[in-house]
This record gives sequence, C-alpha cells and structure tokens, in this order.
Amino acid sequence: MGINKKPGRIILALLVLVGLPAGARAHDPGLSAAEVRLSATQVVVRLSIAYSDIESVLAMTGDLNGALIAGKIDAVRPQLEQLGRNAIEVLIEDRALASTSVEIGTDESGAVSFVISYDGEAGSRLRIRSAMMKTLSRGHRQYVSVFDEHGKKLCEKLLDAASDELRVDLSSAVHSPTALQFVWLGVEHILTGYDHLVFLFGLLLAGAGFKDIAKITTSFTVAHSITLALSALDLVRVPATVVEPLIAVSIVYVGIENIFRRDLKWRWLLTFGFGLFHGFGFASALRDLGLGTGAAAALPLISFNVGVEAGQLAVAIIVLPLIWQLRKRPVFATRLSPVCSLLISIAGSIWLIERLLGE
Repeated sequence: MGINKKPGRIILALLVLVGLPAGARAHDPGLSAAEVRLSATQVVVRLSIAYSDIESVLAMTGDLNGALIAGKIDAVRPQLEQLGRNAIEVLIEDRALASTSVEIGTDESGAVSFVISYDGEAGSRLRIRSAMMKTLSRGHRQYVSVFDEHGKKLCEKLLDAASDELRVDLSSAVHSPTALQFVWLGVEHILTGYDHLVFLFGLLLAGAGFKDIAKITTSFTVAHSITLALSALDLVRVPATVVEPLIAVSIVYVGIENIFRRDLKWRWLLTFGFGLFHGFGFASALRDLGLGTGAAAALPLISFNVGVEAGQLAVAIIVLPLIWQLRKRPVFATRLSPVCSLLISIAGSIWLIERLLGE
C-alpha cells in the first residue's frame, strides 16, 4: 500500500516545491544589460538593472527603506549614484578608467538605467568587468555588448558570477554569435520560472493521452512563438504590468478548470490564448537586455525560444509518465488531481495579488 502512494506523494511534493516560492518572479530571471560605447576620448556604459535586483543590493546596506519600490528614485539617488560608479570596471591596457559622471533614470520595463561615463585613452586591450555581479542574486546574468564609435558591434557576452568579465582585442575584434548562450538562457528561464512550471504542470495534469497533450503543448508553443516574433519586429509591445497579472490569471483558471470541467477537448484553444501572454513574458525578459529589434534581435530571440522549448520538453518527459501511471488509479481523479489543481489555483492567486499590488 505504501508503494502505491509513492507516485502521488512525489507529484504533490513537486508541486509544493514549485509553488512555495510564490514571491519569485519567473519573468525576471536575474537579467541585466550593459551597452559599452567606445570613442577616442570617452567610454560610455549604459547599464539597465531591474528594480528587484537593485532593491536586493541596496537592502544589504540598509539604504532602501522602501523608496525604490514606491518609485521614489530621488530619495535614494546618492546611493544609486554610488552603486553606478562601482557597478562596472573599465580597463584599457590593464589600466582602470575613472568614471566622470553617472546619470540615473527609469524605463517602461521596470528597470533602473545608469549612464556611466569614463575618461578614455588609447589602447588595443579592453577589459569590462561587472563588479556588482557577486552582490546580485545567484544565477544572475548580465548581457554585455561593445560598440565602436561608428556603432559597429565588436563583441558580446553573457556574464555571470563565475565569469564576470569580457576581454576584447580592439585591434581585431569581431562579432561573435552567442546563440548557444541564449538557448541555455531559455532553458534556465523555464526551469527557474515558477509560474511557467506551474502552468505547464496544470496543462499536463488534465491531458488524457498523448494526442491531447500534443495538441495542448503545440498550441502553447505556436502562440508564444508568435508573440516572440511580433516582439522581435517591434510590432506589438505589451507592458509587464499587464502581462504578468494575466499570466497569473491563466494559472488560476487552469487549476479551476481542472477541478470543475471534465471535457477538456477544446483546451488547446484556450491554451493558445494564454500562450500569447506567456510569450510576451518571455519576450520581456530579453527586451530588458536591450537587444534591439528586427534582424538584430532575431538570433537571440529564436535561440531563446529554442531553449524554452527544450526546457518544456525536459519537464514533460519527466512528469508525463508519472501522470499517466497515476491516471490508472481511481484515487487520482477523486483526490490527487483536485488537490493538485487547487494548489495550482492558490499559487496563481498569490502571484496575481502580488503583481496587482506591484510587488
């Protein structure tokens, strides 16, 4: 009897583990962007960091006091200026450049932007180090791109705590694609994106067979691929303040529908609609990196989408056999499935409240 209960216990434990970190933001997977512009006399770094990451850094020093959450940038401007001056180290020929000014602003994506200027000097060896990387949350990534005075991209790299600097030979710098890095970023985005995982689990929980699951997952994939493409062409842009609550609503609805509806043969149509909003969530994660639009954004967006699909497939391969095995037992339909669906709706409700209140 104990053996028969193990699959149910495992699946409940998985759901609880996924649902517990309700405060985590699946569409803010620890991403920031640094655009470095070079000229003969100056180096300018445009740094964009999400509010939540800035809050975590300032909170360590006790300088936050809730001001940034309330959008009162001026209340913590001195602390932000100091943070900006220390955020990025720029070295030419291994000599550190002095920062001469820091400008601070905000953008519509919910990020704090820094424009940091440095005195330039001649040289062929450039080194950019993200000095604040080790103070940010674990798993944070920073997309760094370097441009010459004519706007030509010389190099780009995704930095993390283990590899926090970019070296460029300015005499022979060429653009190096980072498609594989963005594929892996897409995988990480799914595997650390708690709301996406809960939504996906809710979809898989109700699928009766392979055909139903294939229709549901395919419609979800097509939908969020469409919105990623629209975002790449900059044809449609929906603010995160709209997208994030709608994603939470989709989670609540899927959980409720699992409990009260038995005929889910048309769920793939509903999933398509919800997939559009999830796609805007995926796109916003990359847009925060300042990747641009059109052809310049195509490779990162496509690569990121491939990674998202790979992550979803990995989850489905693990979870589906367990669900199919459990469906053979009467207790699944009468107890386990409703309990899991209720937990899904509760998790979605918590996220919805947090996002409406502007956590």
